Amino acid sequence: MSPGSVRHLYVHLPFCASRCGYCDFVTVVGRRGQHPAYVDGLLAELELEREVLAPRLESIFLGGGTPTFTEPTELERLLRALPPALEVTVEANPETVTPELAELLQECGVNRVSLGAQSFRPRLLEVLDRQAGPDDVRRAVYALRDAKFDNVSLDLIYGIPGQSAADLDADLSDALALEPEHVSCYELEAKPGTRFTHAHGAELARQAEAMETYFERVVARLRAAGYRWYETANFCRPSGLADGRDLRSRHNLAYWRGRDYLGLGIGAVSTIDGQRWRTTPRLGAYLAALAVGDQPPRELEELSRDVLRSERVLLGLRLDEPLELAGLESALDWRAVDRLERLGLLKGGDAGVLALTPRGRFLGGGVTAEILA
Repeated sequence: MSPGSVRHLYVHLPFCASRCGYCDFVTVVGRRGQHPAYVDGLLAELELEREVLAPRLESIFLGGGTPTFTEPTELERLLRALPPALEVTVEANPETVTPELAELLQECGVNRVSLGAQSFRPRLLEVLDRQAGPDDVRRAVYALRDAKFDNVSLDLIYGIPGQSAADLDADLSDALALEPEHVSCYELEAKPGTRFTHAHGAELARQAEAMETYFERVVARLRAAGYRWYETANFCRPSGLADGRDLRSRHNLAYWRGRDYLGLGIGAVSTIDGQRWRTTPRLGAYLAALAVGDQPPRELEELSRDVLRSERVLLGLRLDEPLELAGLESALDWRAVDRLERLGLLKGGDAGVLALTPRGRFLGGGVTAEILA
């Protein structure tokens, strides 16, 4: 590993009050009594890996799980021990955000909060097994604003069983009324074999036919409201505002641009110097190893140059900025590039860069899969 070169850190806090039916993240329900031991483990793992991190980071992202379900004293202990970073994001479920928690996050250096709203329609939230209601989302945003947060992101989901186009439009209206700096809008992905797909399989199949139309509605509505469609599922207020800030997620930009990053916690993934590893998802094994000063168990994958080049193309073309092709030429099927340029789905191949056209962005992964050698 290159000492002191990694500038992006992900920290996984797995604890949740309950598990949503569609969720396939590494989560642990309840277990408040284990929160102190888990933070001990995270801090021990951080010390083992600290030499790979730069003295000052570009981004830190606390994800989960529900990071804000973690006991406040333990969350504070963790936040105060993390290295300084330009952007520090914490994911939050709306029902966990109180004025006191918002103040705590602000005092501990958090400068960006990502709220999992998902929907503002109560019946759709019930389908998703979400605990928060629409008013919880609003109260959370108001609490964050009162605590002087000026970078709030809202997550929305479309393709929920029972969701109509009118429901989606209403969700977008409710989200925009809160004036978030950033919106992430994701297609619902229900994993085969889960209780969610068993309960809603027929409706999920029906919704699949409407996904492309829903995606187009999302993009049209948010762009009309002045948001920049900077990544396939992500939108932000433009940097031309009075304060001139770039409101794209620095942390997620690092993933899409192929930057190295370190992940801490159960189930966390790291990619550094051509190696990728995933830490054990088992809480007991993770804590036991770190309690005696060992690294937790990992699954290690060596990434070939061909794999890294292909990933750089696949992820880089998700952005609205041109992808520099220097060093990536061998990853591309140039006949396919030429054909898709003629079809109006790609542009810039002969100029040493590549980008999807607006039409190509709606097809997304289908276009990028075709151009890989």
